[in-house]
Amino acid sequence: MKNWRYIPALICMIAIFISSSRSGEQLDSYLPWVQKWLPGLSDFNPMHYVAYFILGLTVAFALGRRAGTWLGVLLNIAFCVLYGLSDEWHQSFVPKRSPDPLDLLHDGMGAAAASLLVFLIFSLVNRKKSKNYREG
Repeated sequence: MKNWRYIPALICMIAIFISSSRSGEQLDSYLPWVQKWLPGLSDFNPMHYVAYFILGLTVAFALGRRAGTWLGVLLNIAFCVLYGLSDEWHQSFVPKRSPDPLDLLHDGMGAAAASLLVFLIFSLVNRKKSKNYREG
């Protein structure tokens, strides 16, 4: 049973949902604390890349070997963008928050970067295995 592979993605999705449930004022109150750890951060916009990069990695983990195929890359990105779309819709109900198409673009870019990284790693590993097989 490989359903356990979906647990990290589910945890990541819950973390994104909880973060999106915070009002604009609540998020602004957290910013000074976060800036102690990330001094160059002026707002939370770059976190869309980070959150969806991590989500993309966890979805790739759930996909297993399929993550190393072009179909897997497309499935991963589509899943993450659909989740991002639902997240932006969710934000329309949160005080002092609103859906933003640029956020969705950033979500997709983070997921695409993770998906392509995983694809590249699979490709390199398979190329090395293939080379070793031919030599051995």
